[in-house]
Amino acid sequence: MSIFKLNRNRRRNYLIGFFSLLIIEILIASFIKDDFIRPYLGDFLVVIMLYCFLMGISRFSIYKSLFIVLIFSFKIEFLQLIDIVKLLQYQPPKPIMIILGSSFSVWDLVAYLLGLLSCLILEILINRTYTPST
Repeated sequence: MSIFKLNRNRRRNYLIGFFSLLIIEILIASFIKDDFIRPYLGDFLVVIMLYCFLMGISRFSIYKSLFIVLIFSFKIEFLQLIDIVKLLQYQPPKPIMIILGSSFSVWDLVAYLLGLLSCLILEILINRTYTPST
């Protein structure tokens, strides 16, 4: 077994992961108002949630999905750096503002990288112990 060739898990498992993480993210956003869990753990979990969603609805490979989520999350963060909302002079609805965020942070980028690295490590471990049949 090579770490360069990883087999996907079943879509159902990824969708279960997505919905579980979505509930956790909603609970964090609704009830936790601190300086660590909400900003950093939330960012760590959101990329895992996005990865699970993408793997659940697509046929992309593990590596391609990790790359897509990384580029997407970094793009959102760098749009915060240039303050895209102010630049466009448009005030989106509150749910869109929550997704876009309001301020750039290098620590958010670190949280995204750690979240996706965790996904990769988990995929490698799953592939070592279990190879699903297609």
